[in-house]
Amino acid sequence: MSRILAIDSGLTVTKAVIFDTNGLQLGVARRNVRQLMPGPRRVERDMMDLWRQTASAIRDVMEATATDASDVLAVAATAHGDGLYLLDNEAQPLGNGILSLDSRATEIINDWHISGVDRQSLTMTGQMPHVSAPSALLVWMQKEEPDRFAKIGHVIACKDWLRFCLTNTLGTDRTEASTSFTDVHSQNYSDDALALFGLSALAQALPEVSHSAEIIGTVSNESSRLTGLKPGTPVAAGLHDVTASALGIGAHEPGIVGIVAGTYSINECVSTAPLTDDKWFCRNAIDPAYWNNMAISPASTTNYDWFLDTFCAADRKLAEARGETIHAALAPEIDAALERASSAVYHPYLFGSPFGAAPSASFFGLRGWHNRGDVLAALLEGIAFNHRQHIDALRGTFPATQARLTGGASRNVTVAQLFADVLAIPMTVTDTDEAAAWGAALCAGAAVGVFERFDADPRDLAATSKTYHPRPERVAHYAERYAAYLNLAETLPDAWQQLNALEALGGRGSHD
Repeated sequence: MSRILAIDSGLTVTKAVIFDTNGLQLGVARRNVRQLMPGPRRVERDMMDLWRQTASAIRDVMEATATDASDVLAVAATAHGDGLYLLDNEAQPLGNGILSLDSRATEIINDWHISGVDRQSLTMTGQMPHVSAPSALLVWMQKEEPDRFAKIGHVIACKDWLRFCLTNTLGTDRTEASTSFTDVHSQNYSDDALALFGLSALAQALPEVSHSAEIIGTVSNESSRLTGLKPGTPVAAGLHDVTASALGIGAHEPGIVGIVAGTYSINECVSTAPLTDDKWFCRNAIDPAYWNNMAISPASTTNYDWFLDTFCAADRKLAEARGETIHAALAPEIDAALERASSAVYHPYLFGSPFGAAPSASFFGLRGWHNRGDVLAALLEGIAFNHRQHIDALRGTFPATQARLTGGASRNVTVAQLFADVLAIPMTVTDTDEAAAWGAALCAGAAVGVFERFDADPRDLAATSKTYHPRPERVAHYAERYAAYLNLAETLPDAWQQLNALEALGGRGSHD
């Protein structure tokens, strides 16, 4: 049976997924990749460990699905974008990979705001730099770790590292290339952009760019030994996971809002012209002369996961002992709370926000009579409100009549309906669990001629999707709550700065 292997490496988990050529997901294997936090605002991972865990996941999913290596027609990877993965001139890892949750470059971003570099970047590259942008991280390294900076041979992204491990070829694709250093109009690398950030010395370190659905190499003998893949299996260039997710849910086209509710709040619209604003990134879409407009912040369902991990560990064990998930156990509490009037409001800014890195997460309006359900309901509303803030910015410029939702939370009927009500737009959820992996698989299949194009999706999306329609009375209810959410955020900048200053003080007390 002909099959396609896709790799999807996120911020905590790397996955290998096997699909058949009709788009049916046959199996998935997951491996946790440990995050390293060597200091405040630093979030990293060991690059070799990432490859070992990914190779192990590939071998596992091949075995679990009884996939013969000769049945795999092609491979492609997608992974978290931004952050920074560096190789030296011998193509060896130059320290840990830096994840997109990292915010060590906060002061660099502040300096660029004062000097106006951020506005120049918006005009030139289509985006304002942010704390985990390659540009900001490289300038931070140039300043704080000059010896490491001097050894940089290749600047790549997470999925490009996995591609290198598979094929021994270095390069990237159009979607990933546009994270910092491309001209928004030509969509090609720009010497002026490098000069703007003071990084002209790295021009030769930027990777060669290919189309996402282009074969860039084949599985090497060494990676074959580790993964079980057949040597010589074609590997496509792959793509940034934000774009892969939109492609995988059928949203990588004008007129549709693609939404990923995961670690990041990802909201995107495709356009046929470069339209820029400081509220979104205008980056390369998969094809030339198309742009993917992405309004993003690290402020989505990772908040829910954090709450469960931090405050519900005992409840999780009890639920698992009963043979149910913690999500099912908490559902009655959350559903009941969502039907009650409540003053509780939550800002989901544990790792970042639409306002930058300064804001922190907060609950407001809590009262002694509120219970855990009320807190979780406010938390989920806050996640949906954060998505709405981004989407309202986008749909003022990119008209859309429908939205498609993916991410782990999309499988929860309550959450999917909440998004439809908060956003006041029909919300479609497809049956494909691993949407980003399917986006990568579409590119791999197109690269070897299985599909006519990367967007020639063989699935019957109408038959395999469910659409949630906004309920008028709930739309009005959430409009009022959303107004309070925004008003609170607009009054808090001074308070956030005060709280950040407390973090800089160090320990809570001294001991003689």
